[in-house]
Amino acid sequence: MKELSQFPGELTFRLMMLDDLPDVMVIEHESFTLPWTREAFRNELTNNHFAKYMMMELNGEPIGYAGMWTIMDEAHVTNIAVREAYRGRKLGERLLDELMRTAAYLGMKRITLEVRVSNSVARNLYEKKGFTPSGIRKGYYSDNHEDALIMWADLPNVESTAGEEGSEQK
Repeated sequence: MKELSQFPGELTFRLMMLDDLPDVMVIEHESFTLPWTREAFRNELTNNHFAKYMMMELNGEPIGYAGMWTIMDEAHVTNIAVREAYRGRKLGERLLDELMRTAAYLGMKRITLEVRVSNSVARNLYEKKGFTPSGIRKGYYSDNHEDALIMWADLPNVESTAGEEGSEQK
């Protein structure tokens, strides 16, 4: 497994824009058996006031994205994905860290997500980041009716993250 440090460059995070949709669709189709449509992302960016989406770039090249809905004091992860060529380098972890940091900054207290019960790589990452299982959504995925594991984590309050090194936000 190659670490990011073996691939020099600047890793940055920024808000997703409509101009990012062609890159998002490439990443989406590489990552999911049930990819969202371009129109679904367009709707999230233009009509859903609860939605927050970010891009992860290496040397200005989009290599991942993540999204969440922020409702009351809870964040719901909608998706998180990294380009196939960049997987296995802890970039998904970096992206999740940035998403969680953003959620905390926005005043969210807890964060939740669903993950396929068979996706052990993602489940291990989420558990490493403090997510714990809290239930099952039976037949959640329409492609094969696989169950989804519901996971929750507490977010640090903004004061406790203020002393840490700043994020690499552009």
